[in-house]
Amino acid sequence: MDVQVEEFDSAIRQIVPEKATLEQIGAGFGFTEGPLWRGGHLLFSDIPRSRIVKLRTLGEGPEVTTFRSPSGNSNGLTLDMSGRLIACEHGTRRVTRTEVDGSVAALAERYQGHRLNSPNDVVVRSDGSVYFTDPSFGLGTPPKWKELPFNGVFRVAPDGELVLLVDDFDLPNGLAFSPDETVLYINDTAKGHIRAFDVSEDGSISNGRVLVELKGAEGGRPDGMKVDVEGNVYCTGPGGFWITQPDGKSLGRVMMQELPANLAWGDPDRQTLYFTARTGIYRMRLSIPGIVVP
Repeated sequence: MDVQVEEFDSAIRQIVPEKATLEQIGAGFGFTEGPLWRGGHLLFSDIPRSRIVKLRTLGEGPEVTTFRSPSGNSNGLTLDMSGRLIACEHGTRRVTRTEVDGSVAALAERYQGHRLNSPNDVVVRSDGSVYFTDPSFGLGTPPKWKELPFNGVFRVAPDGELVLLVDDFDLPNGLAFSPDETVLYINDTAKGHIRAFDVSEDGSISNGRVLVELKGAEGGRPDGMKVDVEGNVYCTGPGGFWITQPDGKSLGRVMMQELPANLAWGDPDRQTLYFTARTGIYRMRLSIPGIVVP
């Protein structure tokens, strides 16, 4: 299907080609999230069905199989520096790692004796530390069984220590590092904006500031987020997904009929952007490759 681009700046055409198309490669899921390219296939979460789906996209055509079920109602997925799967699980309220033998180990479950809310999205730094957001989406509306008085962003240090990084978000959601890992971007679904933080060598963050606001009359709020090799930030939001330069200048947005929840770079050259969009899976070829997941 053809792509409708709302241009705020002509520079967006250096990223989204004039003849770009959006291709649906999967449908009929419950609610898809957490896309992750891994060795020639796409993994993603089907949250209400508590399933991690494996979608082979290369070769003769898409092939869908189950990677894990039950998945603890997993949401965000990524890989650690050894290529092991890291998952944020709503149902179990924890962050887990799948070991080489297939066993699942908990990386984070409690903070100062209290259960986490519902870990949502996750990214791994090159030093091996794991950063994740912990909003209350998985606890219902209004939140039930909530033990923490805040919706925070956490870091699991390489030695396993769980550190609270920031607690002043309403609903922290997607997060991503700049290419050199000196900046951490975190969006707030409730406030409709992306914040940027400076990252210190010890992994702490500081100097939080609003990078850009994603506001529109269409449905959708800031959710999944990724960065390309030139530092541009891609975030799902009202109407589709938005592209913002690292200086905060918004280049525009690509409209989608089925609102995307999250996105991930894929294919061997990392120039295909894959989308989890409610019940469907889509992909689009772009002109700039994305940051490689370990």
